[in-house]
Amino acid sequence: MWQVYQKELLELMRDKKTLMFVVLLPLLIFPLLFGLMGLVMSNVSRQAEAEEHRYVIINAERAPAFADALFYHKNFKKVETELTAAEDLKQAIRDDKFDVAIVIPADFDVSAENLNQSKWQLIHNSSSQLDMISKHFNDLLKTFSKKLQQDKLAGLGVSSDKVAAVLEPVTVERINTAESRENIGEKIGGFIAYLLVPLVLAGASYPAMDIGAGEKERGTLETLLICPISRSAIVLGKFLTVLTTGLVSAALTVISFGGWGYLIGSMAGVDVVAKTMETLGFIDLTLILALLLPLSAIFAALLLSLSIYARSYKEAQNYIGPVTMVVFMPLVVAILPGVELNWKTAMVPVLNVALSIKELVKGTIDYLLLAAVLGSTLLIAAAAIAFCVSWFQKEKVLFR
Repeated sequence: MWQVYQKELLELMRDKKTLMFVVLLPLLIFPLLFGLMGLVMSNVSRQAEAEEHRYVIINAERAPAFADALFYHKNFKKVETELTAAEDLKQAIRDDKFDVAIVIPADFDVSAENLNQSKWQLIHNSSSQLDMISKHFNDLLKTFSKKLQQDKLAGLGVSSDKVAAVLEPVTVERINTAESRENIGEKIGGFIAYLLVPLVLAGASYPAMDIGAGEKERGTLETLLICPISRSAIVLGKFLTVLTTGLVSAALTVISFGGWGYLIGSMAGVDVVAKTMETLGFIDLTLILALLLPLSAIFAALLLSLSIYARSYKEAQNYIGPVTMVVFMPLVVAILPGVELNWKTAMVPVLNVALSIKELVKGTIDYLLLAAVLGSTLLIAAAAIAFCVSWFQKEKVLFR
């Protein structure tokens, strides 16, 4: 078995494709891609924040204070129009004559005696995910409304020191019992699993296809089978090879993201990595690795079984592709709010590992549940390995 393991590892290390998938992608390409995505999103947000919006305001004389605040706002530029109907204003925005129209009712009265609620209209295209027009407008309107509230209450005889009590009779001081570690873990714990688990799968996929279906195409499988070694030893050697590449890929990814994160954090003046790593101890990291090990064994056995069954490398790709989609589904569920680790979720493969990693990062893991997760995952891994070994014994599978 160990001789097969060494042979397969040596052949994979000589393969440039393997080095790219297992080493280069985690170390350089993935972090650079995520970094570029973050840079693009940051630039887009800054541009949206600084963008100047052309506006028209109808019946501005009814609210001169608001009209002045809008005029002097850095993100709004006033343009003139003779249009007043809502449909005409909407069509003008579609024709790119201006970006936003604010319609103040003609009967709006700012006097303290008027206690009627007024309904204004904000007309603009809100299809953008970065809807800065609504944000800027709401900020201005909130300030204007607060000033109107104070004026109207003063007109009713409410002294200025009582205005706050009338507008908001009850305030709540929120005291969070969660520690800093729990807050950080709740935000990033699910995403750590979302990152690690697919990379374990990706790191195992290419070697599994190469040492299974790839050997069939090259005609080297028959040579290996006639060697004086049992088929069980052969398949276990191949299995250990796939398992190793999956774990190495995940480990390199963690190291790479840690290094890049530290570098970027230092340049930005914010040591994000230090704050994150403060939440984890050696025992927690060891337990995360312990969770990934049986899960990686499941992936390795499943991928190798599919690869052995496939007639060609291309057919193996067609089989393994849907596996990735199936793995992603429980990872997405683990990120959803309200999904917690309990006795039911502890029995669901992949989901239980993702939730356990999240709880470990938060520092709120129930070790009895963790033992159940490890036990159930080890049981499934053992069954998957046994199936893979028995699958390899069948002539109709090896020589389809």
